[in-house]
Amino acid sequence: MQAALQGIRILVLGGDQREIEMVRCLADLGGQIYTVGHMSYAGCPNVVRTESLGSFPEALPEVDVVIAPMSNTDQAGQISAVPEKGLVLRIDDGFLQRFPPGTPLFIGMARPIVRELAERHRLLLIETAEDDEVAILNSIPTAEGAIQIAMEELPITLHGARSVVLGFGRCGLTLARMLHGLGSRVCVVARNPAQLARALEMGLDTALLSDLGEVVGGADIIFNSVPALLLTRDILQQLPRGILIVDMASAPGGVDYPAAAELGVKAILALGLPGKVAPITAGRILGRCLPRMILKSLSRIDTSARS
Repeated sequence: MQAALQGIRILVLGGDQREIEMVRCLADLGGQIYTVGHMSYAGCPNVVRTESLGSFPEALPEVDVVIAPMSNTDQAGQISAVPEKGLVLRIDDGFLQRFPPGTPLFIGMARPIVRELAERHRLLLIETAEDDEVAILNSIPTAEGAIQIAMEELPITLHGARSVVLGFGRCGLTLARMLHGLGSRVCVVARNPAQLARALEMGLDTALLSDLGEVVGGADIIFNSVPALLLTRDILQQLPRGILIVDMASAPGGVDYPAAAELGVKAILALGLPGKVAPITAGRILGRCLPRMILKSLSRIDTSARS
């Protein structure tokens, strides 16, 4: 994919270490990168800090693609992570009205405000975290990060521990395989019969979600990857003493956290693990996957323009 992005102008809006590594990858592929909220990139002549051109956002150049961070925004559209401390970046009407209809806007997962704004300004909103390639590759640092938390928090080894994995999608499958490789006694809990069949084929125990209350009573640790409130007060009351919950689901997670605190159940909401435990790897994943997604999104615009 050498020089695959040649001539494509890309605006990168804030981010963390992942986006910094991603910028280097995209620049290596020939993209003209404009950054907002980043420091200078030594040795990368095709990476330009837009702040040096004037005040934000008036100085923004014409671009083909906008990339917002994997870490997303808050409920008001403010970018959650910005390398340059003290700089506030917000996705709002004033910002998005600068881009022509159809401009691709990439973001990890879009808050309702971002989705509404993108629709209002007729931008092509693409949630990077929902791409299969990105999600499957990101499941590796996510699973490693969840296991790291468990190792640090538990007074027992994962080898021989009774681990319950809620959900067997892209993240849950990777995590269950890793736990099994460490010698943990893994039980996968899911709704989908095909997923449970795959877990059984892998040598794991399985249970339907409707039987969750029966399964968790014998667990040492629960890993949740389902973005729904599954670990309710009723379920939490059935947990054994000393159990740990590692919740990897997107905010607000899958645990009744007030109830957990009241009942003395340790539950950790572990968000954004790829960016925390392996930001360089996570950035290279974006650098690997985004060129395909960018080229596809721009081809959709060309096709629409011709029709």
